[in-house]
Amino acid sequence: MVSRTTTRTTTRTTNTTCERWSRFGAITLLLLFLLGGHSWVQGFSTQPTTIRTTTTTTSTPLRSFQPLLDDTRRLRRPTTCTSTTTTLFAAARRRETLAWLRHALLGGLAIVGGGTSARAQAEELPPPESAGRSVTFTVDNLQGEPGRTGTFTVRLQPSWAPRGVERFEELTSIGFWNNCRVFRVLPGFVVQFGINGDPAIQSEWRSRNIRDDPPVAAARNKRGTVVFATAGPNTRTTQIFINTRDNDFLDRQGFTPIGYVTEGMEDVVDQMYAGYGEGAPSGQGPNQGRIQLQGNSYLSTQFPKLSFIRQAVFGSNMKEDTATPSQ
Repeated sequence: MVSRTTTRTTTRTTNTTCERWSRFGAITLLLLFLLGGHSWVQGFSTQPTTIRTTTTTTSTPLRSFQPLLDDTRRLRRPTTCTSTTTTLFAAARRRETLAWLRHALLGGLAIVGGGTSARAQAEELPPPESAGRSVTFTVDNLQGEPGRTGTFTVRLQPSWAPRGVERFEELTSIGFWNNCRVFRVLPGFVVQFGINGDPAIQSEWRSRNIRDDPPVAAARNKRGTVVFATAGPNTRTTQIFINTRDNDFLDRQGFTPIGYVTEGMEDVVDQMYAGYGEGAPSGQGPNQGRIQLQGNSYLSTQFPKLSFIRQAVFGSNMKEDTATPSQ
């Protein structure tokens, strides 16, 4: 009788201790979530997490061509080139770590609550009937293989960025995207295009900046969103990138999406050739200054595996869009 009572007491004590430790762990995680940002959490982030904002003459070997780069505020993988940049990278890493903790916490709640967070994430994009026109891109050289083609469709969202959408429609209507190389593909980050293969055409657009669109809470840099590259405030011209993961930190840096991919994200966008890596001088990929000046003659000879846009037309694969461009 004494032995049974002792066992029950021990079991009860053990359960109480476990419950206390569980509560302690939950409280600790919540505190990290709310009060994070300490230096010890920096090491958790390994994804590309920053945007290069400097415009030094070392950004291209062709010093005299530096003014031609219309996206000097380019998305970059972390480096440690200056103390200021290092500080920015550390802050970005802390943000990424906090985001990881947030997803972990909310993911646990979703398991308990029946997975409602997944449905909420799917509902973040606006319904098709509230969006603008569709543009379908036909892409060749997927995975660097000639003849391997596919299509993806972008649904524009004028309520997010009316000026950006108007410029995108203008470029589509004149066939600007046709034969543009997808010159920058960083898996799990972005794919980037929008320098015309004909230097004469590109030169006409290089300085035709449009003003920024005011930020909109609903316009966030989620996977599949389409965004103009920029060299700073009011400098959008023709370069576009597609987020291939959730890049929430871009929301605070002035990158406003103009639409989102509705078809072909996995089968086409994720299959664009990424073998050349980051562009020069940070990597071995194409130099944007030379693309501006030499166009596809430079890319086709030195980077022949790049995926490229064969054609871009208004409408989706399901139904042709007959609306007129926004005014």
